[in-house]
Amino acid sequence: MATDTFNGWVGKDLSAADGNLVWEAFTPKAWEETDVDVEITHCGMCGSDLHVLKGGWHEPEFPYVVGHEIVGRAVRVGSKVTGIKVGDRVGVGAQSDSCLNCNLCKDDNENYCPGFVQTYDMRHKNGDRTMGGYADHARIPGHFVINLAPYPNVPSEILAPMLCGGVTMFSPLKKYGAGPGKRVGIIGFGGLGHFGVMWAKALGADEVVVISRSRSKEEDAIKLGATKFIATKDEPDWATKYERSLDLILNTVDSVDMPLQQYLGLLAAMGTLVQIGAPDGNLPGVNGFTLFMANRHLTGTCVGSRKDIREMLQLANDQGIKTWANPFPMSEANEAIKAFNRSEARYRIVLVNEKHLQQDN
Repeated sequence: MATDTFNGWVGKDLSAADGNLVWEAFTPKAWEETDVDVEITHCGMCGSDLHVLKGGWHEPEFPYVVGHEIVGRAVRVGSKVTGIKVGDRVGVGAQSDSCLNCNLCKDDNENYCPGFVQTYDMRHKNGDRTMGGYADHARIPGHFVINLAPYPNVPSEILAPMLCGGVTMFSPLKKYGAGPGKRVGIIGFGGLGHFGVMWAKALGADEVVVISRSRSKEEDAIKLGATKFIATKDEPDWATKYERSLDLILNTVDSVDMPLQQYLGLLAAMGTLVQIGAPDGNLPGVNGFTLFMANRHLTGTCVGSRKDIREMLQLANDQGIKTWANPFPMSEANEAIKAFNRSEARYRIVLVNEKHLQQDN
């Protein structure tokens, strides 16, 4: 069979993280009858994209096509794929494969499968490189392609960033019981943090508290549903003033020198801090007695399962929850990266492939 080629924004060296992607042909994985080809209309820009392009988490394996918040139309569907037909609006998140056989996969926890395969920056089970969504098309194993027909009230531009950033926050909020009677803290108010506030409010938390260094985003946080805003730069005594005041904290900060010890002190007894931000290095050290003496829990999370994605999208569909999306034409991906690096996302950048929009929902 002739080798397929797709066109997309290819990162060829470390300068790609500064906005030096190159539009050119690339080779997707070899076609299998378990695959779906997606004609991409939208792709969210995630902080992970830049971490990978700059080699922040590991030695980079160029070339890359990044992007794992993909929405588009199925244009080719393998004979072994169920639940999707040509023409359907579909979505793809940060995971594109797993072993599908272990107990984790069978229990809708495939995002923790030892055989987890990312939508880019890894290799498919056949050994081919995974390539993402800054492109005209993506080829994805059909098991991890979500049919978006049940969510007609969520426009693609709003939906795309939910497929990684959104579910990364929704999953731990749901798992650790954010809801009536709970006081939830969101550390960091950026692309992830703004989702955290929206989901915590939608799940019915009594209090939604944003912790940030400055008050520059306080107005936005309140608009999205925050009940309190703590600016640590303006309140030097914040760690003692708000000690034991929260039941659940989601920490989106990815700095190696964040005050993790003080963040844990904000938890009430038996509270949980979920670390979400992934630093380019180790997390800061923690005194064990901060955990021991209040039965506090420090844990982490990895994106979300297909089940989590569907539950999140249903909530967004039913309650009219909307990403604060900042659209850029796909043709201006490099300008979008530069804007991201200048902290101008406010709060999720979405690449819009305008030539594919004429049939989009």
